[in-house]
Amino acid sequence: MSRYVLSGDEKDELARIADEFLAVHPVWAPLEYADDIRVEAERLPAGVRRFLVASRGAEDSIIVVANLPVDESLVPTPPGWQIAEKEGAAIREELVLLLIGSVLGEPFGWVNQQNGRLVHDVCPAKGQEHSLTSASSQQQLTLHTEDVFHACRGDYVALMCLRNPDAVGTTVASVESVAFDERERQVLHQDRFRFFPDDSHNVVPQHSAENPSALEERPHEVASVLFGPQEAPYLRIDADFASHVPGDAEAERAMTRAAERLADAAERVILSPGEAVFIDNYRVIHGRETFTPRYDGTDRWLKRTSLVRDLRRTYVHTKSRSRLLG
Repeated sequence: MSRYVLSGDEKDELARIADEFLAVHPVWAPLEYADDIRVEAERLPAGVRRFLVASRGAEDSIIVVANLPVDESLVPTPPGWQIAEKEGAAIREELVLLLIGSVLGEPFGWVNQQNGRLVHDVCPAKGQEHSLTSASSQQQLTLHTEDVFHACRGDYVALMCLRNPDAVGTTVASVESVAFDERERQVLHQDRFRFFPDDSHNVVPQHSAENPSALEERPHEVASVLFGPQEAPYLRIDADFASHVPGDAEAERAMTRAAERLADAAERVILSPGEAVFIDNYRVIHGRETFTPRYDGTDRWLKRTSLVRDLRRTYVHTKSRSRLLG
């Protein structure tokens, strides 16, 4: 894990850059402003820019930037992302995340996820406590690759903490931390696995304990769990939204064993307000611990976006110059 802590002067400079940008863009429309934000990122303090460029070049798997500006009069945690969107909650913090993230990659979103927003709100919602989405709280989010089903999933998952009074941990596990035996590795490198959209993508039918077969009816991709360089492979896996090809018992055992090994190697990253983590979505899987929400405005609240190192990948999939995938 690589980490950079902004000095007080650097924090003030970043806040000034964000405030100046918002002053001339009074209507917050990050999809429209993404290219302008990328240009503004060149004005970031030199120290943090050098750190991020070096971390990208070294392919650091977990990158943390701390002491980012968060409004001292931050509004209460919204009771769900829909309210956050409606109220335009914490837009300066969204901009700060995009400014920092733009040094590592290009932000993009999904048409069918949080109304096609470029930056998502991660906060607990009543009635979603046991869902398999970021609106849950009492349901553990199993270690997973973000958007595991899609060839254009992000290179990085970016999370910025606005509030986390209960020190809820983000769990992470790196493919480098696991030693697969040779036969497992061979199987995991073969296209013997299915990857499905998760519930946050508003796909139908909905997957639930009452409707366990719904996942089988969703569109999916057949691919391998391990891919890329044999000596330092990349990884995609999601215990809830991936499975072996039907009838392939050897692939089933290999995936189950891989998930167990990764869970055994998992570590905790506890984000505090003003900290952002950038997780290499090709080499690290992530999840979240359970917690009990209060719904009183003090609950955990993060901003999240996905970053791709080459924006043309999204253009190829959308067949347009769009940052939104379908």
